[in-house]
Amino acid sequence: MSTRIIMLKATSIVLTLFTASLLFNSNARATIVEFQTNHGNFRVNLFDQATPQTVENFLGYVDTGAYQNTIIHRSVEDFIIQGGAYVFPDQLPLTEVASNGPILNEPVYSNVRGTIAMAKLDGDPNSASSQWFFNVEDNSTSLDPQNGGFTVFGQVIDDGMEIVDALAAFPRYPFGGALGSLPLANYTNEDFDAEVTPGADNFLIVEAIMVVDNDVNSAANLNPAANTSINDDGGTLSWAVVLLLTLVSLRRRFK
Repeated sequence: MSTRIIMLKATSIVLTLFTASLLFNSNARATIVEFQTNHGNFRVNLFDQATPQTVENFLGYVDTGAYQNTIIHRSVEDFIIQGGAYVFPDQLPLTEVASNGPILNEPVYSNVRGTIAMAKLDGDPNSASSQWFFNVEDNSTSLDPQNGGFTVFGQVIDDGMEIVDALAAFPRYPFGGALGSLPLANYTNEDFDAEVTPGADNFLIVEAIMVVDNDVNSAANLNPAANTSINDDGGTLSWAVVLLLTLVSLRRRFK
């Protein structure tokens, strides 16, 4: 088989993959979702058009009910509140949310106050799976350039930040490990010192996340801030760049 024919076949395969990725992105549902918690409800407009794979991943967990009765397991003052990792099934122990696997990073928008972003492993830009966090302050300086940029995929709308701020205001307790900064309600330092086990009245629980609007242009009137300080350490390459590099590699191989 000639080099030219091999290159043509390779190009055809790559273009097919690229087309498939575009179809996947264009079919990503648009969405406003409602977080229903035991301390109030609030709505989040997802950026389906700009971060399609991240939104599709998030909605996959929503569709299966994986986020039902999950807890806010991490709260850092003037920084973030984080969830999507642990379920409280009405009694201890907590159970982990089953991961659907890691997804590609999509660091388009900035981690300003009121946005929701994906949590991930240190040093691995493409490691986000089920865990998310809300920026309760402007964290663009620290999170936008870090680890390939943290993917912001939606923002709190209407007066929802009143609820998010209320969740962020609960005291935190150092239970260790992933629960090293666990926010709890109706719980005191005396309870912690006495090793009182937290329960349903203490955990900040996301009882459900519900889709309330699936208009594909639901974010059209929003004006999210762009991430302009990405540290391109391998997690920010677009599909187009990846495909271009593949073609270049194939061309060199069959020269």
